Amino acid sequence: MIYARALFLSSIALAGLTGCNVTSTSRLNDMKLPADWKNAGNFPTASPDLDLSRWWGKFNDPALNRLIASALEESPDVKTAVSRVRESRANRDAQRASLFPSLDGRGSGNARQSRTDLAGTSSSSGYSAGLDASWEVDLFGRNRSSVEAATANLEATSEDLNSVYAALAAEIAATYTTLRANEAKLAVLEQNITTREETAQLAAWRLKAGEADSLEASQSQSSLESARAGMPSLKQAISQGKNDLSLLAGKTPGGLDGLLARSRGIPTPPSSLAVGIPADVLRQRPDVRTAGYQVLAAAASTRVTEATQYPSLNLTGSLGLDTISISKLFDPESTAASMAANLASPIFDAGRIKANIEAARASEEQAVLNYQKVVLTALSETENALIACRRSAERLSSLGKATQLARESDEVARQRYQAGEIDFLDVLDSQRTLLALEDSLLSTRTDRTTAYIRLYQALGGGWSAGS
Repeated sequence: MIYARALFLSSIALAGLTGCNVTSTSRLNDMKLPADWKNAGNFPTASPDLDLSRWWGKFNDPALNRLIASALEESPDVKTAVSRVRESRANRDAQRASLFPSLDGRGSGNARQSRTDLAGTSSSSGYSAGLDASWEVDLFGRNRSSVEAATANLEATSEDLNSVYAALAAEIAATYTTLRANEAKLAVLEQNITTREETAQLAAWRLKAGEADSLEASQSQSSLESARAGMPSLKQAISQGKNDLSLLAGKTPGGLDGLLARSRGIPTPPSSLAVGIPADVLRQRPDVRTAGYQVLAAAASTRVTEATQYPSLNLTGSLGLDTISISKLFDPESTAASMAANLASPIFDAGRIKANIEAARASEEQAVLNYQKVVLTALSETENALIACRRSAERLSSLGKATQLARESDEVARQRYQAGEIDFLDVLDSQRTLLALEDSLLSTRTDRTTAYIRLYQALGGGWSAGS
């Protein structure tokens, strides 16, 4: 068994944040993590390398590869997340500037006229230039902690970007899979309609020949129209699926019609997938690393707030030139310099600082609890995906056998009906059974592929630490 605290420390280290105080980890509960997956089944766990980058390439579908590559570049969600990273980086850089002195330049010139009792008027002028410097001495680490908080927030925002990448790739793959499944269902339905048209034509011939009654012909025509009624909804789902993919890829409706024109069937998942151990998987997930950085940011913010109860020291200085003649402005004799130190300490604030510290500590506690929740969610999502992969494979195996038998039965039933050996109701029943099984088979193939997609997403989505 490993513990959440150890995982937190290692995940932050792997993610590349150095120089930050991680004392907040002492507030993590000793939450035990499993050493192995409960539902791994035949998935190998002893994997030294969990490189899932570009996992969608393992489905061997060129259209899916091009679609995801385009979406990762053009999606508004990705561009928004990238913009947030730039914003967070700028905030970090601005906060870092508080560690250094500030220097301002100044200059002025003035002329003055005044009336006198004898001569009437007199004039005088003055010119000055100088530099003013100020620096807050970081006696108790408030500014350093502010920089640490801003740095942790930047890293958390970067991991949010990775989460957007992972979620977008998985959502596109799942939507693409559903689209191809609907196309396959439409092809099966069209084939079934063709078969029912042939049966209906045969029933009409038997009616004319006096070998069947009108009920048989009506039943065959009803069966045909019932099958045809399923086509509009499938065509609607296909068109809407293409529009959904265009939206995810940041394109207008119809923008991907050329890429999606050729149906390639439901993507097939890889034959094997190493899932690693839970600790490795948790380190791979951007959301877990985001939550870890949020703990660091909250801890640093707490230290910033705690530092406000201590004195602050500000140093100011100036170097100036002051003269009545502009020609002597840069004369060394016109130079004047000064330096001052200001020490300020809170004495009475009616409990404001104490309340702020309590609020900051509560916020830090919430960040720790959120980290624990994210870890538990990650474990649950991975276990659920593993279960879905196993059970969908079992269903697929049974449905494949049942569908093959139904095809053979339907072929025999149509031959015997044509020979006049059985009633049409037997043919109708075999057709309905076959269509239902073929639809279930395609749905289960879709579920299995989608389960693998969700498993890849649960394992980190392809954006591990440092990727």
